[in-house]
Amino acid sequence: MEFSEYPTHALMEITARPDLVFLRGEGSWLWDNQGRRYLDFIQGWAVNCLGHCPPVIAQALAEQSRLLISPSPAFHNEPAMRLAARIADQSGLQRVFLTSTGAEANEGAIKLARKWGSLHRDGAYEIITFHNAFHGRTLATMSASGKPQFEHLFEPKVPGFPKARLNDIDSVRALIGPRTVAVMLEPIQGEAGVVPASVPFLRELRELTRAQGLLLIVDEIQTGVGRTGLPFGFQHSAIAPDIMTLGKHLGGGVPLGALVASERVSCFEHGDQGGTYNGNPLMAAVGCAVWDVVMAPAFLAQVRARGERLRAGLLTLSRDCGLGQVRGEGLLLALDLGADMAGAVAEQARERGLLLNAPRADRLRLMPALTVSEGEIDQMLALPRQAIETVRSRR
Repeated sequence: MEFSEYPTHALMEITARPDLVFLRGEGSWLWDNQGRRYLDFIQGWAVNCLGHCPPVIAQALAEQSRLLISPSPAFHNEPAMRLAARIADQSGLQRVFLTSTGAEANEGAIKLARKWGSLHRDGAYEIITFHNAFHGRTLATMSASGKPQFEHLFEPKVPGFPKARLNDIDSVRALIGPRTVAVMLEPIQGEAGVVPASVPFLRELRELTRAQGLLLIVDEIQTGVGRTGLPFGFQHSAIAPDIMTLGKHLGGGVPLGALVASERVSCFEHGDQGGTYNGNPLMAAVGCAVWDVVMAPAFLAQVRARGERLRAGLLTLSRDCGLGQVRGEGLLLALDLGADMAGAVAEQARERGLLLNAPRADRLRLMPALTVSEGEIDQMLALPRQAIETVRSRR
C-alpha cells in the first residue's frame, strides 16, 4: 500500500514524521509499508527493552486477557500486587503505585513530595530540578523540566520548580530555602543528549538532601529496568532515593509506569491519587514478564557487555571520523558529532535502513533493545560512517 493511501489526515499534527508506515517488528528490526527493513536503535525512545514483539510479552498479554483485563483500581488484582512486590524488593523502597506512563509517575511524585511537605515541612512545596532535564509532557512535568524548548509553551507554568545546574552542588545549595521540599533529577539526562549526573555529584546531593531534611526524587524512566546494565541507574552511585519513578522499559512496549517511595514518604490519603487504568492486570502481567527476563543476573551482565561493545565501536567511529565524545552507560549512549548535523545524519541513516535519534543538533542518541546482538551492533556501526560522510560532502 502506498503512503498516500493511508488516512494520515485524521492524525493531529504533533511532530514531523517521514512518509512511511511501520507494519511489523521483530527484535531489533522494523518493516515498513514498502517491505523495507530497518535496524532500530531508537526502540520507541528506549521503550522496547526486549525488542519488538517479544514472545514473552505476546504470551503474557494472551494469557492475562483470557482471565481479567480491568476490574477497576478500587479492587485488588493479582498481577498488580506481584509486580509491585518485585519492584519494592529490588529497589529497597516499600510502596508502589502503578501508572500508565512515566509522565504520570512523575506527576505523582510531584504530588507526593508536596503532600509530604504540607505534613512535615510547614507547607514547603518547591522541588529543585535541573536545566535541560526532561520529566514529561503534562503541564506540571513540563514545568519541572528544564528543556529550553518548553520555556515559553503553555504559560503560565506550574510554579515551584527552581532550576539548578547538573553536577554543580553549589547551584543546588544556593536554591534551598524554607519552601524547598525536594530535589528531582535523572541519573542520566536523556533528552539533553545523554548527560550523566556524576557519581560524586549524586553522592553529594544525597548527603545534602539528608542534611537539609529534603526528599530526593530520582526519575528512572529512561535509565531504569536494566538500561544502564544495573536494575536502576542510581545504583551506579550506591545511593538510596526517597522516591523513584519508572516507565518505558517497565512495560517493554505497553503503557506502564510506577511511582515508588519509601514507607516514610508514602503519605497519600484515600482520594489523593488514582486513575482509571492504574494497576490494571493486563499491563501488570506484562510488567511481571518483562521484569523476570531483565532482572536475571546473566541478562544484566549481557547488557553491560553489549554496552561496552557499542561504546568501543562508537569511540573508533569518533576517532576515524574526527568526531567528539561518547557518553552514557550500558545501552544508553550518545555520540557528539562536533557540528550541528545530527538531524541530517539521522535522516541519511534512515535512508540506509538504520533508525537513530538526534536529541540535539550536534548529538546522536542510541537506545537499542537490551537484546541487541553483537552482529547487529557491528552492522549498525558501519552505517553512521556512510551517513556522516554524505552529510559532510553536502555542507
